[in-house]
Amino acid sequence: MASDHAFLEALRHVLGTEGLVLPGDDADSTDLTAFLRDWRGRYVGKALAIARPRDTLQVAAVVKLCASHGVSLVPQGGNTSLVGGSIPDGSGSQLLINLQRLNQVIAVDAANLSMTVQAGCLLAQVQEAALQAGLLFPLSLAAEGSCTIGGNLATNAGGTQVLRYGTARELCLGLEVVTARGEVWDGLTALRKDNSGYDLRDLFIGSEGTLGIITAATLRLFPQPVGQVTALATCPSLDACVVLLQSARARLDAGLTGFEVMHAWPIALVRQYLPEQARAMAPLVNDAVETATGPVPEWTVLIDTAHTDSDLAARAALEALLAQAVGNGVVLDATIAQNHAQNQAMWALREAIPLAERQEGLMVKHDIAVPTSAVPEFVRTTQAQLAHAFPGCKVVCFGHLGDGNLHYNVQGPPSASCASFVADHEAEVNRLIYDTALQLGGTLSAEHGIGQLKRDELARRKSEVALDMMQAIKQALDPQGLMNPGRVLPTSR
Repeated sequence: MASDHAFLEALRHVLGTEGLVLPGDDADSTDLTAFLRDWRGRYVGKALAIARPRDTLQVAAVVKLCASHGVSLVPQGGNTSLVGGSIPDGSGSQLLINLQRLNQVIAVDAANLSMTVQAGCLLAQVQEAALQAGLLFPLSLAAEGSCTIGGNLATNAGGTQVLRYGTARELCLGLEVVTARGEVWDGLTALRKDNSGYDLRDLFIGSEGTLGIITAATLRLFPQPVGQVTALATCPSLDACVVLLQSARARLDAGLTGFEVMHAWPIALVRQYLPEQARAMAPLVNDAVETATGPVPEWTVLIDTAHTDSDLAARAALEALLAQAVGNGVVLDATIAQNHAQNQAMWALREAIPLAERQEGLMVKHDIAVPTSAVPEFVRTTQAQLAHAFPGCKVVCFGHLGDGNLHYNVQGPPSASCASFVADHEAEVNRLIYDTALQLGGTLSAEHGIGQLKRDELARRKSEVALDMMQAIKQALDPQGLMNPGRVLPTSR
């Protein structure tokens, strides 16, 4: 292997001084921390250098250099990974390739309902470009102001509208990818139908940078809804929430765009730490209540609807649904947003939960999915097991009931510090949660990906047949094992 010095000089020749950051440069250390520490603060890495290419050709040239010098690399977008998937390890020998300078909207084809963008575009930027064309790009995440579309595709992001529009995979028509050999695969098709061989696009979506680097994408767009209305409803049980979901699907059909569920405890955390974001709950509960005890309902549902006609039509359909549900005892109380500001306030409550729980302290976090019909059984079973194993522990349970995906985060009992509980009991908590999820036909990762956090868990729980096929694909596309090593798959089995 050539020396680091020769490699870095070759990198500087390709990228120029503005495209390469070296340890010890005069760059602000805070800026480097943004590259080298993950969003949750769980992983901190070191980099041989940080490459910031400005276009696909520079990405390809950098990857070719890595291949010829035997240097492993870590692709990074907005560094919002929740599983440690986008920072280098602690060896200081890996090259970090940050793609945020590839941030151009290349084209919008309104007649074809498609858009082509570079991978470093922020998700919010993509949404705004679609809106400016009078169209909708429906992928929506709490991190949309900082995550990139390349990262969304690399992790097959989900978000709040999956039950209507699907995951990032369903929203992507074509890709441009730099392979592990530094070749550029131009698959930026805007076709809905193409049966000309293997679907290479789907190999790279969800591969978390372990097979290649996504540099651009052609995305599906949709007509912008004319009417959009949001409501909050409180339910006596999680079973009642599932019944309400069935009714909403039957009555609203394609107009049902979001169906989120929130347990009382995460709402109480929002009321405690971010009270302004909790104001949408005021019509449903007494403002004086600030804990998950007393009259606060156990479950709250957020329903989002869209209509091709008007807000009045969307509101009428939602009012009819909720009136029937109240009459049947499925819903205890409900409030419907009367304007766009109230719509936003209801979503602010839901999106504030991760921020509030972060202030509460470290938790053992999970991103599971089970069939929607099995969600109540999953929660009952795991809560009983957790209460027995760790008396006094609490669960921050919220998520996308419409597609069966729950964020199920376990906080230790008051007698234990948050950090010590995670350090001492994470493995046992994971076993309880994942055993139950898989027994019910579910998964240990619904939308956050595997990264390094769940790599060993995946290796233990995936079938040998599945793992062998994954390893064969990895070996075929990245025979040197240089693309984001140690993520998704173990380096050896």
